Amino acid sequence: MNSSAHPTTQQLREQLAQAGYLADEDLASLVWMGLQLERPLLLEGEAGVGKTALAAACARALGRQLLRLQCYEGLDLNQAVYEWNYSRQLLEIRLTEAGQGDKSKLREHLFSEEYLLQRPLLQAIRSPHACVLLIDEIDRADEAFEAFLLEVLSEFQITVPEIGTLQARSKPLVVLTSNGTRDLSDALRRRCLFHYLDFPTLAREMAIVRKLVPEASQRLVEEAVAFVQRLRKQDLDKTPGVAETLDWVRVLFKLGLQELPPDPQQLVPTLAALLKTRQDSWHMTAERIMNLVGKPPLAHDADVMSGR
Repeated sequence: MNSSAHPTTQQLREQLAQAGYLADEDLASLVWMGLQLERPLLLEGEAGVGKTALAAACARALGRQLLRLQCYEGLDLNQAVYEWNYSRQLLEIRLTEAGQGDKSKLREHLFSEEYLLQRPLLQAIRSPHACVLLIDEIDRADEAFEAFLLEVLSEFQITVPEIGTLQARSKPLVVLTSNGTRDLSDALRRRCLFHYLDFPTLAREMAIVRKLVPEASQRLVEEAVAFVQRLRKQDLDKTPGVAETLDWVRVLFKLGLQELPPDPQQLVPTLAALLKTRQDSWHMTAERIMNLVGKPPLAHDADVMSGR
């Protein structure tokens, strides 16, 4: 694709914001570089920081189809790339045997692209229009599958033994995400543009919540986000992500709250939106909640809340 067709970094930030994703300048620059260089993006970071959401927002912002491959241990080519449509092939064999086809060309015809069931990787490169390909949680896939990906990510082609090499009709914007459950190979990293996505700052998370839950009061958003930011500093089994913050603010709004209530017991049931393990829920007593709610804001917290 001609580079002039790509938006600028600032235009990308605006388009992503319109798609519901507030990207900082570094992240918008990463997407811009990925489009310009036609290189995959590798996003690492804790679960819940917005890695997967970025791919979906890119698809909306760029007006492209989103194709998603969810990785897991044991993922193989049949689920990720292609498999043969055996029922159609069998039907073609029977029709040919019944005299309705050319037997001399049967094998060549059977093993052609029209009998392939395309899975996300093949679908992405054979699409006539550029799409966004999300390869989610690549660290959960086996190293053998990661090695297979190298051909796709570097050459945008896939080799099918019975057919040969299928070249890309269009080059997708590829977004790989990793939660860091295992180390990725140097070969994979070399083929990608890298960004570590951390939990958002207080100011940025407030902006995200204001945009996506505009019905909530300003004070409720400020107090709730500050609470979650402090909660993340606790010793938790699972740290709540931005999606959990959004859910919690929506719950508080549905309860008719304009600010966090002074009685911590009122908050205990709502923490099901934030705390996702039995141990975290058990440890979050009313007293600990009160400490988190009642803490005076940190210096930078106070600056953000006062608009400085």
